[in-house]
Amino acid sequence: MSTAAINESGTANAQPKVQRQVLVALSGLLIALFVATLSSTVVSTALPKMVNALHGSQTQYTWIVTATLLTTTATTPIWGKLADLFNKKTLVQIAVTVFVLGSVAAGVSQSPGQLIAARALQGVGVGGVQALVQIAIAAMIPPRERGRYSGYLSSVTALSTIGGPLLGGFIVDTSWLGWRWCFLISLPVAVAALVLLQRTLSLPVVRRDNVKIDYLGATLITSGVSVLLIWISFVDSSFAWGSWQTAAMVGAALVLLSVAMWVETRAAEPIVPLHIIKQRTTVLAILGSLASGTAMFAASVYLSQYFQVSRGYTATEAGLLTIPMMGGILVSSILAGRLLSQTGKLKPFVVIGSVLLTAGFAGLGTIDHKTSLVFMSAAMLCIGAGVGMTTQNFILVVQNSVPMKDIGTASTTVTFFRSLGGTFGVTVLGAVLARQVTNGISQDHEPAAVAYGDATGTIFLIGAAVAALGIIAAVLLKPVTLRTSLDKSEPTSATAAETADGAPDVDQTAAAPEPDETGPAPDDARPDQNR
Repeated sequence: MSTAAINESGTANAQPKVQRQVLVALSGLLIALFVATLSSTVVSTALPKMVNALHGSQTQYTWIVTATLLTTTATTPIWGKLADLFNKKTLVQIAVTVFVLGSVAAGVSQSPGQLIAARALQGVGVGGVQALVQIAIAAMIPPRERGRYSGYLSSVTALSTIGGPLLGGFIVDTSWLGWRWCFLISLPVAVAALVLLQRTLSLPVVRRDNVKIDYLGATLITSGVSVLLIWISFVDSSFAWGSWQTAAMVGAALVLLSVAMWVETRAAEPIVPLHIIKQRTTVLAILGSLASGTAMFAASVYLSQYFQVSRGYTATEAGLLTIPMMGGILVSSILAGRLLSQTGKLKPFVVIGSVLLTAGFAGLGTIDHKTSLVFMSAAMLCIGAGVGMTTQNFILVVQNSVPMKDIGTASTTVTFFRSLGGTFGVTVLGAVLARQVTNGISQDHEPAAVAYGDATGTIFLIGAAVAALGIIAAVLLKPVTLRTSLDKSEPTSATAAETADGAPDVDQTAAAPEPDETGPAPDDARPDQNR
């Protein structure tokens, strides 16, 4: 079974066959991505009842989500670096296995602390799956055709995003199931993904000796981000902004991140390569991804809470009410993916998507506890369309600008900052929401439902300001035409002699070690296949 790139060479009859082969090979990856994404969305509508059953607080409510986002963010660059050095198929299977272990631990948790720890483990697997699926597709399909298959990726993500809140609401509203099944229900799907990956996925591998993983850099980055998030969660509630605790935590975070930057400039195999981050395209893609990540995660988490706590809907009804946003993701990602493959022009889609995203958040920024659901549906539709047109494409623009040997690191660098934006977004907005609600109840003597409804509009208005950064990034991107070759060193079109019978075997072509920018591949680079 071949999963090599779809190139322009070959006859018209061979093209559909190759596309079918790629789709078969993608099946296990798509199922793995589905179950990883589902793990985040299925808890969104179930969280209020979940936290109530475990007697948790609003801060713990936020950290049940943040713990997964934090470990996903922290481990994404590590998975990307490993993908540039080791067998991608094996890494995907390891990531799915870690996700299964985290799901089991979450399903049997007896306290909020145990659930937060289990969700952190789950996030390690989710980070691997989300990053490696992108990398695997980049290793098989050239950027121009990748738009079409990114549509499939976004469709799977949209399906799990739509189905997750509905499924989570149904589970917690069904007495004989209970919230624990929000985690346990993913186990058979994850096992099915492992089986399909083993049977259908075959990826080229270039093995290198003397591999060095930047564990120190990864530890410093994770520690610095974690300290900042902990400070954001507790400042102004457990201690004041001007307290010694604030000075100590912010100071420690800055020192850790500064040392991490210093380590990254000297590491043989840095987790976040500075030569990639310094590129104009990468910087703008990171900025856009920060905006879309904040929007995507914050909207899915706090809309469900708004509908249940402020408007009094059940968990299932809250899931149904978010369908306009999920439908926007589904439709826009499919249409944008197909148009992108036809035109090769990426910038118009990210510009329009960023504008829609900002407009949707600005609309939700005006809501209170009695806003019309029709108006909210229109705003959610804009947010969904914006997410569908930007999330995958900001990664694609970076993949298009780097050689194949850096594809894993480049992809996960952008994904890292997108997850970082989501992590900070959920944490910061959750802290703002908690304080706004507390002030509304204690100072203005508002009922809890009214306080929640009015405070939610404030955090979405902040989200609109963040989303506006995506517009700036999209406008400043240089117009590019996506290449039709798999690697930057490959020709963009085939010679006339390379017909279906005479073209080189696609597996051999994909498996060949890419030449380094400074010369030929080293002698210790050995192409291999894992089937």
